[in-house]
Amino acid sequence: QVQLVESGGGRVQPGGSLRLSCLASGFAFDSHGMRWFRQAQGKEREMVARISFAGRAINYAASVKGRFTIFRDNAKNTVYLQMNSLKPEDTAMYYCNAAGLDYWGQGTQVTVSS
Repeated sequence: QVQLVESGGGRVQPGGSLRLSCLASGFAFDSHGMRWFRQAQGKEREMVARISFAGRAINYAASVKGRFTIFRDNAKNTVYLQMNSLKPEDTAMYYCNAAGLDYWGQGTQVTVSS
């Protein structure tokens, strides 16, 4: 079955960095675009970044553009989200998702606080 396992979250100070990972299994990873979403407490889930199946097309939400980088390693069935210059408003649970598949992992919590 489809599994998505996010990791790499934690607590960092403003201006810090984290790298999130999402290990996928149970589907043809290299045939699907992948997305990172986040959901802050009391807010709706929002997409922050997406990458095409071969990694050639990438898009970011305006709120993270220039600070976050999405990339993937199809040989490892893994998609990453490098997050730099983190701000308190980046605090959220982060999830990955495969385009066209309604499956979600357990998420990884990112907390940005001094």
